[in-house]
Amino acid sequence: MAKPRVEYQCAACGTTFPKWSGQCAECGEWNTLMEIAARKPAKAQAPHPRFSGYAGSAGVRRMNDVALEAEPRTATQIDEFDRVLGGGLVHGSVVLIGGDPGIGKSTLLIQTLATLGRSLPSLYVTGEESLQQVTLRAHRLSLPRDHLRLLAETRVEQILSIVAEEHPRVLVIDSIQTLYSEQLQSAPGSVGQVRETAAQLVRYAKQTDTAVFLVGHVTKEGTLAGPRVLEHMVDTVLYFEGDPGSRYRVMRAVKNRFGAVNELGVFAMTERGLKAVSNPSAIFLSRHPEPVSGSVVMVTREGTRPLLVEVQALVDDSRQNTPKRITVGLEQNRLAMLLAVMHRHGGVALFDQDVFINVVGGVKVSETAADLAVLAAALSSLRNRPLASNLVVFGEVGLAGEIRPVPNGEERLREAAKHGYTQAIIPKANAPRRPPPGMEIHAVERLSQALEQLT
Repeated sequence: MAKPRVEYQCAACGTTFPKWSGQCAECGEWNTLMEIAARKPAKAQAPHPRFSGYAGSAGVRRMNDVALEAEPRTATQIDEFDRVLGGGLVHGSVVLIGGDPGIGKSTLLIQTLATLGRSLPSLYVTGEESLQQVTLRAHRLSLPRDHLRLLAETRVEQILSIVAEEHPRVLVIDSIQTLYSEQLQSAPGSVGQVRETAAQLVRYAKQTDTAVFLVGHVTKEGTLAGPRVLEHMVDTVLYFEGDPGSRYRVMRAVKNRFGAVNELGVFAMTERGLKAVSNPSAIFLSRHPEPVSGSVVMVTREGTRPLLVEVQALVDDSRQNTPKRITVGLEQNRLAMLLAVMHRHGGVALFDQDVFINVVGGVKVSETAADLAVLAAALSSLRNRPLASNLVVFGEVGLAGEIRPVPNGEERLREAAKHGYTQAIIPKANAPRRPPPGMEIHAVERLSQALEQLT
């Protein structure tokens, strides 16, 4: 049997070559030629009546003539997982889940199949563990095993041949880095193998309307291993975050064609597997027995959900020529900018102080609504004066010292009032016409006004 012909494509310019070389002859880049499967030229023929590609039938149509149909969704019975997916599992979608080893990716998927298997035929394909290991995990988690079907295989052509006979509606691949295609000669996990095997699985998912979960390894920087095009090929990209030594795990959607981006799901790891946390704000708040300096509560927003998180600051005399500016969960460059604004427009100088900022619970806050809370916590630590325990703060701070509004201000206030907070310092543009019952609103326009409310 003749070996399948392979080619080499430059990752920088896309030029293909019949043989590998260290330097691309077209663009001059070094070590960019990756192995790909050589495609045979297609014969001139009429397109398939149903599937000619990932997107459906070929042909030009007006947008007004395209029939809009609601995407059918199936609930996974895990509320936080459904939230991150955008309301449930969409048939024909491809979901890529990445995270550190031991974070709970396989545990979550085996739990999902245990519940979905009762209503939808499913198949769990493992390339890293034996069937006995997967069965032992399900037994340890006390999951129903009557409807769980397992397959230990790494050759993607054999997997597709088996699923064509089994016709599962939900397919789990654990993991994509262990699969290989017989069309390529490179080892499993290489750039060419990951791209080729993922392309075949995505094509199968679209043509058969099967929901596919792909488990992906991550690098030491925390990004998904393999070619960047892998994230473009799939419909949804989910990241599992959290300290393996902690009980809590956070799942974040960084790409979702069927729902909101940056949606957040919170889970707790227990002896029976991952359990959804219905009130995540409670776990991100320390609830000190007595007021402490350098601590303030803010209301951030992750996707469609408002969250109460605690921002802590420690300001101390610097023993070095260049004071330290260290942040955990916030952008470090923005901290330096905010301290300069507080010096210029608030009259508070921290140029000879080390400033450490931490967001409790491992949450990463990327929005600018944390600006005012960061300055409030730093001022409290500098003066060693605790802030009121029933106070929440949020707002964006501009370079001119103005306090700018943030999106969904009223929803943030309602979330704070639901947890018993009765005071709030917010931008004036976010001041509601009808404040939540029992909450006192301090609306400010300038940073100097906010600092007066904090003193």
